[in-house]
Amino acid sequence: MPFNRLNNRLNNLPPEIWNTIAQIDELKGQWIAGAKLSPQVLGRLKHSVLITSTGASTRIEGVHLSDDDVEKLMGGITLQKFSSRDKQEVKGYFELLRNVFDAWERLRFSENTVKHFHQEMLKYVEKDEGHRGEYKKKENQVMMVGSIGQPAGILFDTTPAYLTPKEMQESVEWTQLAVKEKKYHPILIAANFVIEFLNIHPFEDGNGRLSRILTNLLLLKEGYLYMPYISHEKLIEDRKSEYYLALRKSQKTFKSGQGNIIPWLEFFLSVLLQQSKMAVGLLSAENLEKLLSPKQLMVWQYLQSVSEASPLEISKKANVARPTVNQALDRLLSFKKIERIGQGRSTRYRKSG
Repeated sequence: MPFNRLNNRLNNLPPEIWNTIAQIDELKGQWIAGAKLSPQVLGRLKHSVLITSTGASTRIEGVHLSDDDVEKLMGGITLQKFSSRDKQEVKGYFELLRNVFDAWERLRFSENTVKHFHQEMLKYVEKDEGHRGEYKKKENQVMMVGSIGQPAGILFDTTPAYLTPKEMQESVEWTQLAVKEKKYHPILIAANFVIEFLNIHPFEDGNGRLSRILTNLLLLKEGYLYMPYISHEKLIEDRKSEYYLALRKSQKTFKSGQGNIIPWLEFFLSVLLQQSKMAVGLLSAENLEKLLSPKQLMVWQYLQSVSEASPLEISKKANVARPTVNQALDRLLSFKKIERIGQGRSTRYRKSG
């Protein structure tokens, strides 16, 4: 059976996997029960996540724009210092992710959708005009991208071009059937599809970015409705080395026929758990959100995800300028949402309580 390679990976998973899934689903229930944030707050959060996710997902693949640059670009401000390609990739990603956030209920997961998404994501990228929305015609490799956007090594070889249509059809059909029959937990279905998609690497370019767009779609369609309000992509960018390592550990076993998906599942689930916790953390902060700007809110969201941090760390990790970080910290201190540790250059901040 062609589905065996996909099914076998999800058999006999360790208890730790199921414990993490149970935590995520408990938090999902809390979000659904408590999500009474105003439309204005939700709209502001969604816009902030669109900026953050676009910046993070494209930077993972080597684009150089900061979140501030992305926001300026999407606001119509000309950015001369960046290449046309960087700006083209950012614009396509932003518009496609916005469409997924706004219209996920009407979008059907299918091969046609995957190809259409690829075409839309790259529609502004001139160099990709010849292969948008089409499976690869030549071999490619999964490259690890370093901190300055340059290739830092080959992770693994991908599915040969001549086998790509067959394997993509099988992967999508398996996912559709597994969702319909509820054969596995929906998070496992999504995680399995994403790593299979990246293992095939079906397009000449844009596979990593598209995998994260598809993650958002698959999880939204399974009821994880906080996806537009906490950036999945940003959490991956913050742990990029772990992301590459988890992919490599699992995918090298796929070529040997063993298919050990556990390293990937552990990473994927840990990101979703962090995202879920941050989402539920928003529910008790509606009044605070109304008083914070989108950038200040990003500082607050980051501090909820770590034990403590310095202003410099917050600025770097949350991609917020230092003056804005200082303003946010002052406001959060006044609201008694955070506390200061130490003095002078060693000053750090953490969430109160």
